[in-house]
Amino acid sequence: MELMDQDTAFKVPNRLVKRNQARLEDVKRKKEEKEIQSVTEEKSEYFSGMFRARRASIEELLSRRSGTDWAAATQALEEATAKAQQLQNFLNDSLTFLNQYEVAQAQTSMQRLHTSLAERRDEVLPKKKFAFKSRSKVTEKVNDELVAGPPTAPTGGSESASTTDEVDWTVRSEQCGFSHLDSVVLTKSGDEIWKQDVLLTHLRNCKVRLLGSPSTLHIKHVSGCEILCGPVSSSVFVDHCSDSTLVLACQQLRTHNTADTQVYLHVTSRAIVEDCHRVGLAPFSWSYPSLDEDFVASGLDPERNNWDQVDDFNWLDTGTPSPNWTLIPERDRRTTWDP
Repeated sequence: MELMDQDTAFKVPNRLVKRNQARLEDVKRKKEEKEIQSVTEEKSEYFSGMFRARRASIEELLSRRSGTDWAAATQALEEATAKAQQLQNFLNDSLTFLNQYEVAQAQTSMQRLHTSLAERRDEVLPKKKFAFKSRSKVTEKVNDELVAGPPTAPTGGSESASTTDEVDWTVRSEQCGFSHLDSVVLTKSGDEIWKQDVLLTHLRNCKVRLLGSPSTLHIKHVSGCEILCGPVSSSVFVDHCSDSTLVLACQQLRTHNTADTQVYLHVTSRAIVEDCHRVGLAPFSWSYPSLDEDFVASGLDPERNNWDQVDDFNWLDTGTPSPNWTLIPERDRRTTWDP
């Protein structure tokens, strides 16, 4: 009986020691979590302040009006474009500690800046007159020199004017891309899209090859298309896309209102989808002769690909995979692409 009492006397302190150790470890863990949270909040506050300041600087450049001084206006536009690219890089580098709401707000601000830059280019850069022969068959292959912009009948002309052999319309010389076409093969070379904002809009059943490194790529209102693009130095924006295949390399991908579409992707940040359904993802698998050089020119890291890291703004349940996008099974992925 005396031995049992001695054993019990030893056991009680051991339990107390273990309990105290557990308490100390819990205090340490909570302290570390608090420190991590504090650092994250500090980084977030620093990002917010720097992002606002840099955005304001760009907006100030875009708001300048230099009257007839075209050189000064062009210089301000070039400076704003460079600063916008730097701001995009700053955002991409900060994605690891920003929450989804902060990312969404910053991405929206960047999209507005890109729109403002495009509008300012319309004001500053000169316009040029082009003349193209009208096409009787939409299935004819489009000439490489075709620039985005639907033909319209001359002002004040009769209905028959749109069927004449020659149709003239004004096209912005700085605009690059294809628009309002059906069932054609479309190609742009590296020289044509180098550091350009490329727009592909209102395309149906088209095959598009962009062999180079543009600054940004906008894909809007396309269906049944196959679009392949070389490394984009900043962002790709996809909106109202259906029944299509996209092969893209970029810093950032933001996809809206898209359904039944496969995306073969190289992206250095996390891809974003919103209001999308049945989107399939696989790694970028296109190759062409100057691809390595274009990766270098774009500034993208070819070894860093977050193709399967996706934020769905319509699905906030982190514990359950989003039903709006899936990974394409390896056996079903395409690895070759016809010219």
